[in-house]
Amino acid sequence: MALKKRHRILYTLLVLLLAMSIVLALSFAGNKTKGPIAYLLSLMGNYVQDTENAIILQQRSDKRISRLQWFQLYNKKPELLKNPPVILLGVYDNHYIESFESIVSFEDSLKTTLPLIHIYQAWGSGEEQQFPLEQFKSIVKLGSLPVITWEPWLTAFDENEFPNLRKPELRDKNGMADIAKGLYDTYIEKWAIESKNFEKPFFLRFAHEMNDPYRYPWGPHNNKPADFIKAWKHVYEIFKKAGADNVIWIWSPHPAYGYFEYFYPGSEFVDYVGVGVLNFGNVASWSQWWTFDEIFGQHYKELATFGKPIMITEFGCLGWGGDKCQWFMEALNNLPSRYPAVKSIMFFHVSEDKTTTMQALNWYIKYDTVCTRIIREEIKKWPLSSKVYYNK
Repeated sequence: MALKKRHRILYTLLVLLLAMSIVLALSFAGNKTKGPIAYLLSLMGNYVQDTENAIILQQRSDKRISRLQWFQLYNKKPELLKNPPVILLGVYDNHYIESFESIVSFEDSLKTTLPLIHIYQAWGSGEEQQFPLEQFKSIVKLGSLPVITWEPWLTAFDENEFPNLRKPELRDKNGMADIAKGLYDTYIEKWAIESKNFEKPFFLRFAHEMNDPYRYPWGPHNNKPADFIKAWKHVYEIFKKAGADNVIWIWSPHPAYGYFEYFYPGSEFVDYVGVGVLNFGNVASWSQWWTFDEIFGQHYKELATFGKPIMITEFGCLGWGGDKCQWFMEALNNLPSRYPAVKSIMFFHVSEDKTTTMQALNWYIKYDTVCTRIIREEIKKWPLSSKVYYNK
């Protein structure tokens, strides 16, 4: 193990030295070469990232896959994913783009291996907004399956590539109606084809929290609920027409804003009901300390009436205003019995969350040995789940 670590460090240093040498050589060419230098820096950065990921995958994939042997049947029988006998655990970590190392270290803190890895992807014309094939492949090599939150931000599309679109500043208003009318079909069709070609099953959480009237442009402050439903069905039908039957669809309203039935596309268009459960505590003027049962439990019966398995798509707690570890213990204690429709939980493991407050929020728990111990102890009590996650 020590020899492998030395090889890894040496290899990374050599790549960095090569990048520095190229940049120094080109820097004498003057300002005219800023473009090529920037390009090379980006290229070398990507190479270092790919090298790092490859090393992690090589060292970890065999061990992860062996620990996830029970999950390989789900790859072959996607119908098991739609009604799993155990709660499928997963994680989103904001450092996954640089490396999966952070996710692996989170798993180490829980002393288990997670079958699902969650990522986020925005709509747009940029390279970073296309189907994340390489990330998906890396997740599969690690023995897991992807969960992706696909966010229909509409202002990032190139007007030359999509000449029929309105000006960027006008696109958010009635944007769901434009999706339903087919204005973004070229982009959606490409995603659908690449989803089919990926072949492995994956979860797709499209236009989440569509009932939130404040946060996302695809919400009810810009769109009629009926137009959201039309847009959902339109996107779904494009994927079906392309033969992307490997996609598992997550419809994910915000629990606090209700009116769920007004935004529900219908049973045939949804595989999972997703819901975020994040306790912000008293970190901001608009928040207070809420228990898991207060955030999720009071809406559970209504969400369960849709007759779909439930995924807790974002699961986390800050330490402002209460006992974070106690929060996790109460949330996970006897959860399969209290909430039998819950079939999946995605830990929201973000070190710098700048999406809701002026200050960066830290949702990390992997360094909190008390919290991670409590989480392990509660999961070990779950029937069936304890066997696959802890071999008990």
